[in-house]
Amino acid sequence: MKVYETTKIRNINIVGGAKSGKTTLSESMLLLGGVITRRGTIEDKNTVSDYHEIELAKLNSVSSTVLYAEYKDHKINFIDNPGFVDYMGEIYASTKVTDAAFMLINAQEGIEVGTEMQWRMLSKTGAPVVLVVNQLDHEKANYEEVLRELKEDFGNKVVPFQFPVNAGVGFNAIADVLSNKLLKYGKDGGLATVEELTGDNAAKAEELKAFLVEAAAEGDEALMEKFFEEGTLSPEDIAKGLKLSIKNRDLFPLICVSAKQNMGVDYLLDFAINNIISPDEGNPVVTSADVTLSSKATDPTCAYIFKTSIESHLGEVSYFRVYGGEISEGMELVNTNNEGKEKISQINVVAGKNRQKVAKVVAGDIAATIKLRDSRTNQTLASPKSNIGTVAPFEIPEPIYFTSIKAANSSDDEKLGVALNDLQKTDPTLKAGFSRELRQMVVSGLGELHINTMKWYLNNINKIDIELFPCKIPYRETITKTAKANYRHKKQSGGAGQFGEVHLMVQPYVEGYTFPTEFPVRGTDEYKLDWGGRLMFHNCIVGGSIDARFMPAILKGIMERMEQGPLTGSYARDIVVYVYDGKMHPVDSNEMAFKLAGRNAFREAFKNAGPKIMEPVYDVEVLVPEDMMGGVMTDLQNRRGIVMGMDPEGRFQKIRAQVPLAEMNRYATTLSSLTSGRATYSLKFNEYRQVPTDVQDRLLKEYAEQQGEEE
Repeated sequence: MKVYETTKIRNINIVGGAKSGKTTLSESMLLLGGVITRRGTIEDKNTVSDYHEIELAKLNSVSSTVLYAEYKDHKINFIDNPGFVDYMGEIYASTKVTDAAFMLINAQEGIEVGTEMQWRMLSKTGAPVVLVVNQLDHEKANYEEVLRELKEDFGNKVVPFQFPVNAGVGFNAIADVLSNKLLKYGKDGGLATVEELTGDNAAKAEELKAFLVEAAAEGDEALMEKFFEEGTLSPEDIAKGLKLSIKNRDLFPLICVSAKQNMGVDYLLDFAINNIISPDEGNPVVTSADVTLSSKATDPTCAYIFKTSIESHLGEVSYFRVYGGEISEGMELVNTNNEGKEKISQINVVAGKNRQKVAKVVAGDIAATIKLRDSRTNQTLASPKSNIGTVAPFEIPEPIYFTSIKAANSSDDEKLGVALNDLQKTDPTLKAGFSRELRQMVVSGLGELHINTMKWYLNNINKIDIELFPCKIPYRETITKTAKANYRHKKQSGGAGQFGEVHLMVQPYVEGYTFPTEFPVRGTDEYKLDWGGRLMFHNCIVGGSIDARFMPAILKGIMERMEQGPLTGSYARDIVVYVYDGKMHPVDSNEMAFKLAGRNAFREAFKNAGPKIMEPVYDVEVLVPEDMMGGVMTDLQNRRGIVMGMDPEGRFQKIRAQVPLAEMNRYATTLSSLTSGRATYSLKFNEYRQVPTDVQDRLLKEYAEQQGEEE
């Protein structure tokens, strides 16, 4: 393959809901782009995109696939993304390195929840969007209804560049608005023959063209003035204005295709060349060192890794976009995130599992390399001593589904840890780690489907049988009133004994709390606890009843007890401790004795101080079709949730609620069942609140039973 200059490169993100036809469209683009000679199908399991074992087994995309087409002396890089919301992380990464998105809309279903989520994400990043209405050959295709929905949800910036002449069974003709021509396709699709539009179709195209000309004029002030003076624009001015309007998100073109029949795909590729910006025309990237990269050959050499995969026979494959200069085979670079040195052993342009070696790639291009030593997704490679800093990482969505995991056979524990680490390299939205607090290995992701995908890999690729369990809840324990206690630790078993006696008082910590007048405070230590809240430790000893050298041991005993609270073994927080008296023995007192005395005295005082269990409460936002709100709200209330309000989001409603984490187990599954998969949600930690009395009683009983079983 020849080296394409930056101006001849286009980077496109292909997104859309599940089953909207992204992979099928990719096959047609690859065919017209000369990468393949025969289109595969999902049913035959021979598409270029979905080539991983899990994708062949499940017949849907699980990860993004980097592809390209060579078309009319241009290289069009495009990334085929999964449609299920559980894999949204893939789209975040792809959006980072592309300059526009082709969003596929199912002509039968219109806007779906996944489409809505992707639209909001693309709006947040400022990515230009081209709306591609697909499956117009289906008997239930309804173009006019889809257009109405798009305008209603996404606004009047949605402007048809085309419309279908005969949508439904037998579809083969598309009216092109700008040229006022008819694009007609044979039974195998491919390249269109161009005919004149006539009758009502010609009149409709002329009417729609007026909107396009006006949109083009709005793309540039000079064009607007010219439009007002002359009442129209030249074809060259229209093309320039439309390109600017699309780039600035002042216009969302609507294009018609049937990916399955390979109809309209040629126009889509032409559209990418003529109307989508080249990489050097996009918004510059500013690095952490305040260096501006404009995807030009004159910029400092810089490559950003946006995806890592592990391929059989190859190992780790790193996909990158060049943001400045050029990358050539054998070049030595520096990872600016960790200062590690890397040598580019080879460069490949990729179309799924098909790879073609090239000598170099220039600014704006997308390629892959293998066997980097210590470079991962979201990291930056640059020429040594360039001091350009790092490219900002793409946003990683917050997890919403948590579960604990363990190997069915304990002999596989180490193997499981290695496998989870590899999965996290390829999927940054999957999190795994051992929770010291919960004493569990916890994994989290973007939904139950996401976690089940992880399970499939562990079972089928890594050959590890695993078990999944609900996560323990990270409760907190605290007190509500003041209480005193004392404890004497005395042990004699031959030789030197152990003796320590501690008298202390506890009270709740609140900002600006008052000191009891009965205790003279000689010293205070304040600790901001790693798990939230505070411990205030006051030394109130007078008269030398406890030597100062034993105070750290007492504090250590108290802290140990706070790390495993007296009620349920959860962390304790927001407590003030006064050590005001005690006794020592001239021979038998030591640090261990006072640590145990302090720990047990604290436990007794805690239990007498109106102890309460606190639970984490999360802000939950549910995006749901309006006609399904009732069942969702009832379910949230049954989970002890408090509905805080509702906001319209296009054709959906966003329900805002606060729900205890303990009640969110398998919520993704329940929500999918309630809404036939049309709703989605997000959650974010809010605060800790006291649990109701009945819940506390149940938790205390469960903990007591658990302790009894362990004994």
